[in-house]
Amino acid sequence: MKKSLRFFVLLALAAALLTVSAFADTGPKAQLKVLVKNAPEEPYYLDLLEKGDYQGHTYGSGDGDDTYSGLDWSYSEEEIAALDSELLDALRAAVPEGWHACTAQGTNGAPMWGDLIGSDAGGVRLHSFRYHGVPDTYRIILVTKSGESWVSGVLHRATLQSSATVDWAARTANAPSPAMAYALQFLCTLLPTLLIEGLLLFVFGYRSKRSWLVFLLVNLVTQGGFAVYLAVTVLNHGVSGWSLIFYIPIEVIITLVELLLYRRLLTEKNKVRAAVYAIAANLCSAVLGLWLIDPLWHFIVSIS
Repeated sequence: MKKSLRFFVLLALAAALLTVSAFADTGPKAQLKVLVKNAPEEPYYLDLLEKGDYQGHTYGSGDGDDTYSGLDWSYSEEEIAALDSELLDALRAAVPEGWHACTAQGTNGAPMWGDLIGSDAGGVRLHSFRYHGVPDTYRIILVTKSGESWVSGVLHRATLQSSATVDWAARTANAPSPAMAYALQFLCTLLPTLLIEGLLLFVFGYRSKRSWLVFLLVNLVTQGGFAVYLAVTVLNHGVSGWSLIFYIPIEVIITLVELLLYRRLLTEKNKVRAAVYAIAANLCSAVLGLWLIDPLWHFIVSIS
């Protein structure tokens, strides 16, 4: 067992190093999932609209000659060449005055990755828009191959990880209430934590019902507090340099709180093992959770 403990201590140290670089650009970013119910049977493109006229190519990964930076960010050269140019032109022509298409044209500020085509998600279509350029206030535009176009009313993104639902048959679009958005966000932070830290709890040799009850209650308390912090700061403002300054200390505080609680309440093993578990579990969940949040959010939105 000592070898296992040494292994997880080393794993925790490696996770700590990874966390520093991971938070630099792979921490939580703005993301909007648009679920399309009763989607058109014919080909269509769906995009987000942001207030203001498009000001031209300000961001892009190409050589700067591209007219539309949104495509440059969202697709490779081969993928752009495969897009339906007539459908793209129809979408741009349908953009109402005073707005611009974030993917088919581009964002005027920070960049955004968009998905005009979408993907199948259990009988519905799911479109993902992510990164710092996702607008807080937006409209949704949908244009079909046959020439039909539709633009939603104005919607607002309540949280950093948000969603909206389009019912093409009814020609409606709505976003979840802030309470529902925060609840879904809480699930996206809690579930990866329970999965990762639960596996480590088992590996560390904890088997009794009391140990698992302590594990569950401690995480509900600490993750609940973390969710409140996110709701007040990060979810509404994104992960900027300023929010990151407070994000890391919060993670440290959670680790210390759980370390003290586990040392006192995880009595199935000795206090040293409980302390090592607390540190290893929190560092591993901090790193691995970054890669689990996105697919989990994708799944929750697809079934909600």
